[in-house]
Amino acid sequence: MINILILIDCSPGFSRRFLGGLSRYSNENGPWNLYYLTPYYKNLSGEGGILQRIREQHIDAVIVQWEYEDFGFLEKLDIPVFIQNGREASSRFSKIAGSDPNSGSMAARFFIQKGFKNFAFYGNNNFFWSKQRAEGFRREIQQSAEHYAYFESEELHGAEGDGKQIDLNRWLMALPKPVGVFACDDIFALQVAEICKMNRIDIPNEVSLLGIDNDEFICNLSNPPLSSIVIDDEKEGYTAGEMLHRLIRDKSNEPFTIAVEPLRIELRQSTGKYAVTDPCVLKVIDYIDENIASCLSVERLTELVPLSRRTLEIRFRKAMGISVHQFIMKQKVDYIARLLPGWDKDLIDIALGVGFKDVRSLFRLFKKYKGCTPVEYRKKFFNK
Repeated sequence: MINILILIDCSPGFSRRFLGGLSRYSNENGPWNLYYLTPYYKNLSGEGGILQRIREQHIDAVIVQWEYEDFGFLEKLDIPVFIQNGREASSRFSKIAGSDPNSGSMAARFFIQKGFKNFAFYGNNNFFWSKQRAEGFRREIQQSAEHYAYFESEELHGAEGDGKQIDLNRWLMALPKPVGVFACDDIFALQVAEICKMNRIDIPNEVSLLGIDNDEFICNLSNPPLSSIVIDDEKEGYTAGEMLHRLIRDKSNEPFTIAVEPLRIELRQSTGKYAVTDPCVLKVIDYIDENIASCLSVERLTELVPLSRRTLEIRFRKAMGISVHQFIMKQKVDYIARLLPGWDKDLIDIALGVGFKDVRSLFRLFKKYKGCTPVEYRKKFFNK
């Protein structure tokens, strides 16, 4: 039987989802023995204590969270070691990599599509994944940003944390508003939300706030609740189990890298508004969002505002960067994507329900904006 030692903090949501994927793979291909130790076990028993447990329990592979503890001594082992999260690791260790810049790019495109010109990133200066998310965010907004601000700190606790909180407070107060703020994770997004609350900074009207990891407990502690980028952590865990199984079976210790892309943004109230100052454009946008499941036309929208169709089109494109029709189609696709996880009826019902004449039109448009059909999207992102 395969024995896996797990040295991971299970409190974050992404860790629990990762372990859920690992457990699913072991149940389907095992069973395996999964031995769990908190990462702080090293403080209690030292490196020797961990190495002794590995020998006594005949461990075949180790999965470790390399954040606040140094597990470099595991390089001495002649078994696979997988880094689930944390600092830059030895090239001898297997790890998760590659998706962090793309997560930053997704966040940037989200704010750009909402019409923002002011952008900010709040990161954790201890970890490379935070810097990679910041870099992906910065690169994507280069052509759109009138103002970009960057601030990083450590966790805000203790005497030093008090000073960092004052600095964060000043940084947030000085940001030009409205601003799209992307935080390196949900915990840091919650810190921003709390300071905005203390300073009466309106979320989402002045600060549109987005986190990452979609830790539902953390996101719902905030008022308003935090929107967050969803990463397929369960798939990461399942794939890690699959790759470790292969190494153990082949008696190999060749390191591997898992790259899992960000899936989507779980929308909550912290990003509810558009950075649009034109009242006519904003009125049209609000009407589209409130009536997205209806048949919408540019002609009908023109009746809502004291503008000709041509003038509305010009002002809308200036504010949003796309035409009214393109915006309607994109919003319909996003609406359908949110329906798909719990939809148990034929797709024709969705198509007709949101104003498409047939399923073929829906599939063509969905693939244009999402890169896959609705069926492929549901299977890829929601089926386990």
